Amino acid sequence: MHVLYSTLSGKATSTGDHKYCCAKMHRMTRIVFMGSPAFAVPSLRAITSKYSVVGVVTQPDRPAGRGRALRPPPVKVEATAQNLPVIQPNKLSEPGAMDRLRAWAPDLVVVAAFGQLLRAEALNLPAHGCINIHASLLPRWRGAAPIQAAIAAGDLETGITIMKMDVGLDTGDILAQRRTPIRADDTGESLSERLAAIGAYLLVDTLPSFLSGTLVPQPQDGARATKAPSLKKEDGRLDPSLPADALERQVRAHVPWPGAYTMWGNTRLKVNRAHVAMVGNAAAGSRIVLDNQPALAASSGVLVLDEVQPEGRKRMSGRDFLLGARGWSG
Repeated sequence: MHVLYSTLSGKATSTGDHKYCCAKMHRMTRIVFMGSPAFAVPSLRAITSKYSVVGVVTQPDRPAGRGRALRPPPVKVEATAQNLPVIQPNKLSEPGAMDRLRAWAPDLVVVAAFGQLLRAEALNLPAHGCINIHASLLPRWRGAAPIQAAIAAGDLETGITIMKMDVGLDTGDILAQRRTPIRADDTGESLSERLAAIGAYLLVDTLPSFLSGTLVPQPQDGARATKAPSLKKEDGRLDPSLPADALERQVRAHVPWPGAYTMWGNTRLKVNRAHVAMVGNAAAGSRIVLDNQPALAASSGVLVLDEVQPEGRKRMSGRDFLLGARGWSG
């Protein structure tokens, strides 16, 4: 059996004893997790399997669906299933929220798509500070919508950054990064799911060296920073003055939110899937029919609408839409 020297006891220990000590140290580290959407759930599951999560902070329940019933964020659903204490403040700066955070006495706060900025009071509370799981290769795409920004810009790759948080917006030192290619058919949804899994793995891989103090954080190069601000519903509107390939990326990037759309008279026509055809010479913005499918002429090329959803109706193929779409072309 291999023998290791334990810095905890000053005595020689077996490999099995060393693993036991490491696991015990992990369980002794008090962690508060902050996150809201489905992207954060794999990281919460990963961290609870190895560490003591003493509390979870997430966004309040929001109205959703046609009935506008209150729906809990996915992180709350997961935390409740694991019997973890949960708070849902409108703002973390609320006195009650900070009182609960202090009562949990965390050694570390882990943040994943929480949706709120942390002020100095919260950042300085844990002995190990706060770390963030960010869905881009910082300093590229700082902000709330890095996944959508990377697809829309035509980036060939993106990834996950584990960073030490400071008072800036995604400006803290980098602890670890993991890259992944962006596929030609990736949507905001599919890429988010892949990055969520990568983030969970990278988090638990990074924490031991970070908590032991052996990991050296690397400062970001602010001169290379780009921004990915929060998206609004209006950001999904397709602008035919852009090339068709840019519009196709916008369609994929905005699945599921905010959804790409074009206006047809007074009707908002959501575009769920589309492809590019480099044919024709119609003026940008013209509605045409190509191979029995509705299409939108762009500044260069044509965006063919493979699947659409007229406002207030169900999804349908472009061909089915044309059957009842009088006056689409011209």
